[in-house]
Amino acid sequence: MGLEAFIAERKQDKDLLVMAHVVCGYPSFEDNLQELEIMAEAGVDLVELQFPFSEPSADGPLFVRANEQSLKAGTTVDQCFEFMKLASERFPFKVLMMGYYNTVFKMGEDVFVRRLKEAGGVGYILPDLPVEESANLHQLSADAGIEPIILMTPTSSDKRLAQLGAASRGMVYVVARKGVTGSKTNMGDDVVALIDRCRQHTNVPMGVGFGITSKADMDFLRGSADLAIVGTAALKTWEESGAEGLRRFFAELLA
Repeated sequence: MGLEAFIAERKQDKDLLVMAHVVCGYPSFEDNLQELEIMAEAGVDLVELQFPFSEPSADGPLFVRANEQSLKAGTTVDQCFEFMKLASERFPFKVLMMGYYNTVFKMGEDVFVRRLKEAGGVGYILPDLPVEESANLHQLSADAGIEPIILMTPTSSDKRLAQLGAASRGMVYVVARKGVTGSKTNMGDDVVALIDRCRQHTNVPMGVGFGITSKADMDFLRGSADLAIVGTAALKTWEESGAEGLRRFFAELLA
């Protein structure tokens, strides 16, 4: 089942889905597995598995540090794919690769797509790859049934959104505000207006991320977005209060 069909199926029972985020190997793969178990219990629908990178340009300070610590601990791309395969076979949610294009470039686009498919991944998010340079990777992905997740941002012109929309498959990642991940986003009319602008240029589901931290944010997005994307808030909770804290966080978020 493709990503768009999976989202449509899940939305028959839920008005707003949740996509969560884990940095592979941080603090450890054992911790990652425990995090994923809690996410599965809570009913999370999709999870980005971030392949750590030395210069994660779209990420805020918390994720930058997590990437650095994971790399220092020796996390490899092979381990990330092995963990993705374990997760995709074990849990009901769908798994995406999140990372940066250098990881793909170094192994070759064809090898990347093949390994992602073999590991059970349904798509990928590469925020530093411009659509103008993605034609070959997107064609390889289409042939394999893998979805490239395009980012749409508040600074994109309508002309740019039209280009991004034409390349969109599976879902779109709507960036709720300028900057990097990690800061609180004030949910208001500008976020709804951005979602509406994005919907004018594609029919695929809309996931909204950057600054989703609470049930109030979730409630605000109901009726506008298809998915809420939760990253920094969950990692911060894990660091501060471990498994029990994360369990409470998702229980409150999805109540």
